[in-house]
Amino acid sequence: MEHHAGMSADQHKAHLAEMRVPVNLILIYKLKDGVTPADFEKWVRTTDYPSMRGLKRVADFRTHRVESSLMGGEKPSIQYIETFAIPDLDGFTKEDMAGQTVQSVMGAFMGFAEAPQFLVVSEIK
Repeated sequence: MEHHAGMSADQHKAHLAEMRVPVNLILIYKLKDGVTPADFEKWVRTTDYPSMRGLKRVADFRTHRVESSLMGGEKPSIQYIETFAIPDLDGFTKEDMAGQTVQSVMGAFMGFAEAPQFLVVSEIK
């Protein structure tokens, strides 16, 4: 996705946020045995967020900790959910996924996450 004429990268990101780009990629996972939530969440704040949010195609990216089940007492089968809003998912997949930033983040991420599922989603309107 090209920047609009005269917009800086930060202005372009703000413009995308104003457009309310819908979430279209969700990751769900639990941590591998031996990985502490504190260590993982520190990595999210210091590495994952700055790296992935710095990509021009990523309009929004958030990691959510699963706290509990709303109904029933069973423990949730996942510990974390990540939501991405990526207006040019095709470009992200073809170009950004192969790039150094995503490859570096993914390599580290796979050391934390147990069997993550990467789900392309669309809102029912």
